[in-house]
Amino acid sequence: MAVKLRLVRMGKKKQPTYRVVAADSRRARSGAFLEVVGTYQPRGLSSAEPDTVVSIDNEKAVRWLRQGAQPTDRVARLLETSGAMTVFRAGPSVVVDATPAPAPAPAAVEATEDPAPGAVVAEESEAPSEVAES
Repeated sequence: MAVKLRLVRMGKKKQPTYRVVAADSRRARSGAFLEVVGTYQPRGLSSAEPDTVVSIDNEKAVRWLRQGAQPTDRVARLLETSGAMTVFRAGPSVVVDATPAPAPAPAAVEATEDPAPGAVVAEESEAPSEVAES
């Protein structure tokens, strides 16, 4: 199935708002889609705030791009402004998730007692051991 990231028109007459969706390229413009990726409001929120509003879930957009979805020209520009295209072009090494990394586990407290007889004890060494070649 050929998937495209494209716009679906919504809103009232002469007051368009768009959804950025992942859809099968053979479907109609406002037909069935696979997932909503974001929204685009070219006229702004109101007459008091006429600036264009773009809200795209970059994680979803990058996931669809990595699966081979092709953005339309307008959606590609919107993805540039949201930063999703730069993350996609950077490759899979860039982490998209913005959640903080978990805190490291606290250091293990060393036991003061001697190990039980016959127990295997692993000793920590600072330098890695080298294997002698023969």
